[in-house]
Amino acid sequence: MSIKKLPRLTIVVPCYNEEAVLPSSSKTLGKILTKLIANQQVTTDSKILFVDDGSHDRTWEIIQDLQSENALFTGLKFSRNYGQEVALMAGLKTAAPFSDLTVTIDADLQDNPYLIPTMVQQAADGFDIVYGVRNDRSTDTWFKRTTAERFYWLMNKIGVHLIPNHADFRMMSHRAVEALLEYHESDPFIRGIVPQLGFPSTKLFYKRQPRKAGVSKYPLSKMLKLALDGVFSFSLAPIRAVLYAGSAISIASVVAFLWLGIQALRGVALSGFDPVMASLWFLGGAQLIALSIVGEYVGRTFKQSKHRPEFIIQTDTYSNEFVHQMDEEPRYQRQLS
Repeated sequence: MSIKKLPRLTIVVPCYNEEAVLPSSSKTLGKILTKLIANQQVTTDSKILFVDDGSHDRTWEIIQDLQSENALFTGLKFSRNYGQEVALMAGLKTAAPFSDLTVTIDADLQDNPYLIPTMVQQAADGFDIVYGVRNDRSTDTWFKRTTAERFYWLMNKIGVHLIPNHADFRMMSHRAVEALLEYHESDPFIRGIVPQLGFPSTKLFYKRQPRKAGVSKYPLSKMLKLALDGVFSFSLAPIRAVLYAGSAISIASVVAFLWLGIQALRGVALSGFDPVMASLWFLGGAQLIALSIVGEYVGRTFKQSKHRPEFIIQTDTYSNEFVHQMDEEPRYQRQLS
């Protein structure tokens, strides 16, 4: 009878100007991981990996202080700001060679970190992906709640199947992370990619807490960019909508010309300035919208074709922890059965 090995867990935490919340967040995550180790649910060399996404405050200094005080804490420092989705991918890519399980969670801990032990247990039960899903949006403003609902509805209509009310709080097994890293995209939309992986998954529901300090790093502009990334990364619906709209306009134009011809043959005088100008403005606007949508796809294709690095890591204290203690057995053979 073979002895089942404990999984090595890495908790990936993207950080951008989080000096206000990092001291308390790190304390909470440290206690959770310490308890998991004490209960022999994960290995003693499991880690918390903070990814500093080019912060301008003392975020990186705090991460360094945490690591000097406790070996559970490690960090990645980007050379500049790349965005949260890229920070998550960088953390997952760095942790993948050394981790059996990876949990991603925002630094503000508005998502419930006390679900992490349950996620680890779900992995032991055979699930490769465990989604943290909000069951209550009462803390959101009316605008944010309404736009989120419309966003999930729209994505479902255009064929992109997301997990409603799920952001970036999730647990993934090693093979799930490896599959995710096969997606080499310059603008990754992780919450759209993960459900496509197809591994056994489950959901854990929780109530999201208000932010205790600092300010949200997702203003309206970033939420809009994230929504557009989701649409343009997974669907051709906008281009098809342009095709349908162009076809409808063409048919309407033919009908209008026929009607004008009939009216002219009947000797009916028409004042053509206003209708003509209105139609020109309408068609001009439709053309600009169409060109913008097509240009968005072309621009993303151009950006992807250059194969520039997705991110540049200035400092990596996580990998150094494992370089001298790699097992002879490859990490991917230590998956949970």
